[in-house]
Amino acid sequence: MTDLAPSIVRTDTPQGPCAQLRGRWGAAELGTEVHWKAVVGQLRGHPAGPALAWDLRELQWLDHVGAQLLWNHWQHAWPAQLACTEAQRTMLERVAQFTCAAPPTEPWRLGEQADHLGVLVLHGLDHARHVLEMVGQLVLDLGRLARKPRRGPWRDVSGHLYRMGATALPITALVGFLIGVVLAYLMSLQLRQFGAESFIVNILGISLIRELGPMLAAILVAGRSGSAITAQIGVMRVTEELDAMRVMGIPHSFRLVLPRTLALALAMPLISVWTTLAALAGGMLAADLTMDISPAYFVQALPAAVKVGNLGLAMAKSVVFGAFIALIGCHWGLRVKPNTQSLGEGTTASVVTSITMVIIVDALFAIAFKNIGI
Repeated sequence: MTDLAPSIVRTDTPQGPCAQLRGRWGAAELGTEVHWKAVVGQLRGHPAGPALAWDLRELQWLDHVGAQLLWNHWQHAWPAQLACTEAQRTMLERVAQFTCAAPPTEPWRLGEQADHLGVLVLHGLDHARHVLEMVGQLVLDLGRLARKPRRGPWRDVSGHLYRMGATALPITALVGFLIGVVLAYLMSLQLRQFGAESFIVNILGISLIRELGPMLAAILVAGRSGSAITAQIGVMRVTEELDAMRVMGIPHSFRLVLPRTLALALAMPLISVWTTLAALAGGMLAADLTMDISPAYFVQALPAAVKVGNLGLAMAKSVVFGAFIALIGCHWGLRVKPNTQSLGEGTTASVVTSITMVIIVDALFAIAFKNIGI
C-alpha cells in the first residue's frame, strides 16, 4: 500500500493498546475496492471497546465518509480514549448529530398477517364482482345488438379484428414454427431409442392441435393484445375521455367492451388454427430432417392420428380464451386511476391475469373433457 492508503497501526502505550489511523480516509480512497476491503478487515481486527484507544492525529485527510465509517464502527458511541484534532472532532460530532438509528424491525404477528390476507381476499372479491358485472352487461349488450344489428359498433369491431388478429399472424406463426421444431427434435431423441419414429405424428398432432397450439396463441395474444386493450382504455381514463363519454351518455360497455370482446372472440380461433398449422409445419420439417419421415407421410397419417373433434375442442377453447382476455383487459383498463403509475401497474396486472386465466381455463377444459373420446 502507498502512504496515502488508509490503514490502522496498532501500538502499545503506557495507557494501553492504541489504534493509530494513517493515510487518507476519504471518499476517493475508500471508494476503491482494494482499500475498502483492507480497511474493513483492519477494523474487524480492532473491535471498539473501553480498553482500546484511538489516535486520529496522524491522518492526512478525513472527510464525512471516513468519519461515518469510524462512527458506525464505534457503534454510535464515543470511545473512552480518543486523540484527534479540533477539526476532526467537529466532523465526528456532525456525523454523530445527523446519524439516524435504524428503525426496529416489527415483530411478526399472526393477527396482522391474517388481516393482510383478508384485505387481499376482499380485493380479489371486488375484482371478481366487477368482472361478473361486465359479463352480465355484455350479455345485455349482445341482446341489444341482436335486436338492432344495424346500430352496432361494427366499424370498431372491424378495426379491432385487424389490429388484434391480422397483425398478430407473423409473430404467432414464427413462435409456433419454432415450437414445432423444438418439440420434434426433442421427441425424436426419445422415439429413436425404441424404433417408434412413426409415432411422432400422433404425439405432435394431439399435443399441438388440442393443447399447445391454442394455449400458445392465447398467451401471445394476452401479452400483445391484452396489454394494448388495458393501455388504450387506461389512457382514455388519464385523458378524461371516459368521463366525457359518460357525460355524453355513451355507455362504456357498448362502445368499448363489446367491440373488443367480439373481435377477440372471433379472431382467437383463427389465430389458434394459424399457430397450430405453423407449429405442425415446423414439426414436419424437423421430423423430415431428423427421422426421414416425409411430409407426404406426415400429412397422410395426421387425420388418422388426430380426430376432428380435437380441432373443434381447440377452437371452442380459443373462443373462451379470446373473450376472457378482452374482458380482463377492459376490466383493468377501466380501473386505472388518472396517473401514469396506475396505468403501468394496470397493464402489468392485465397481462399476468390473462396468462393465468388461460392456463386455468385450459386445465378446466382438460378436466371437463377427460372422459370424452376426443
